[in-house]
Amino acid sequence: SISEGIPKETKVVTVNLLLRLRKIQTGGKGKVRTMAWRSSGGSNEDLVQNLCRNGLIKTKKVADAMASVDRICYCGGAPAQLAYRDNPMSIGYNATISAPHMHAWCLELMDIKEGQCVLDVGSGSGYLTACMAQLVGPQGKAYGVEHVKELVEFSKNNIAKDRPDLKNWSIETADGRLGLPKSGPFNAIHVGAAAGKIPMELLKQLADNGRLVIPVGLDGGTQYLYIITREGNNFRQQKVTGVRYVPLCDLKSQVEVSE
Repeated sequence: SISEGIPKETKVVTVNLLLRLRKIQTGGKGKVRTMAWRSSGGSNEDLVQNLCRNGLIKTKKVADAMASVDRICYCGGAPAQLAYRDNPMSIGYNATISAPHMHAWCLELMDIKEGQCVLDVGSGSGYLTACMAQLVGPQGKAYGVEHVKELVEFSKNNIAKDRPDLKNWSIETADGRLGLPKSGPFNAIHVGAAAGKIPMELLKQLADNGRLVIPVGLDGGTQYLYIITREGNNFRQQKVTGVRYVPLCDLKSQVEVSE
């Protein structure tokens, strides 16, 4: 159950799917529009333009953020014809950089504003952390947390290479399921792997009106993307769409699978 791990005194309200996103997914006629998710391009500019054209990017701020962070710098040396495809890519250690349409979607759902404090759990390549840093601006701060130390170094190098001008970010080696309590509360938290249940520590670290965007479900089973919005001591829940993510697990399990 999505509500597992949420305090008993917390009121959880389930709402309908986001209607506009459903229309994109089904074309408004009940049939899945697979082409809506295929926004591949020959360059980062093409990719962002196609994401806008297909309705995955809806706001100028998200378009500008993704245009300012060049995906090819986060794909481990992959050529352009692979880096700018609208597909997830392996970055080693049983981790992936998500498909561009998922990055666009999650950035829109978080509704990040300038000056906010935000957290990217399972920051992997560092791509989304960089986008979040761009969105919060110089008065805000974007944090990433990743438990594979090799990926932490990989992500830091990627951002430094792509956006040496960005100074408002930090990526730390830690168990993302525990969040980053010393740096919170957070106005938005993104989780880049599927949790079996909502991590309690992440809920505790949400600021009032903050949003947690997280895939929930078992590895190999049914998974859904959720938005959890904090409203005082209550949490409002929105089920968005079916997804497929790698599992949110401990370091030993992840490394053993990758080996």
